Amino acid sequence: MLKSVIQLLVILLVCLAASTALAKDFGDGISLKKTTLVSELIDNGDAYVGQRVRVRGMIADVCESRGCWIYVAGDRPFEKIRVKVKDGEIVFPLEARGNEAVIEGTLEKFDLSREEVIERNRHLAEERGEEFDPTTVSGGEIFYQIRGLGAQIEGL
Repeated sequence: MLKSVIQLLVILLVCLAASTALAKDFGDGISLKKTTLVSELIDNGDAYVGQRVRVRGMIADVCESRGCWIYVAGDRPFEKIRVKVKDGEIVFPLEARGNEAVIEGTLEKFDLSREEVIERNRHLAEERGEEFDPTTVSGGEIFYQIRGLGAQIEGL
């Protein structure tokens, strides 16, 4: 019995080491140990603005034109947070979509006017090759995003 438990533990440790070895680092890598939930950043963002944070989740989307941003799925259904990096400093590959990632960066807050929302949505539609109707924007918007400094993406 004890021999079986030891064998199982060895197998688990080998699997854990293999999954870590399959992760690829981007930018400055990851230095923080504590992970903050995406829902915490969405619900209490003002408390984290300007602070360095670490989040973990599945990459839901990647910038198709330059790899300069990703969306990381949150811990609650249909929630995600945008991670934006300086163009060229980190380039997220399109095949990162659907993979688990650990992201580290500084939380930013944006309080946009209606006109700024229209411009932002127009730009995002252009990046995706989609049409955009400005009449769908009814007002301003407040949102939080992470200014990405480092990432570790599994499975690449």
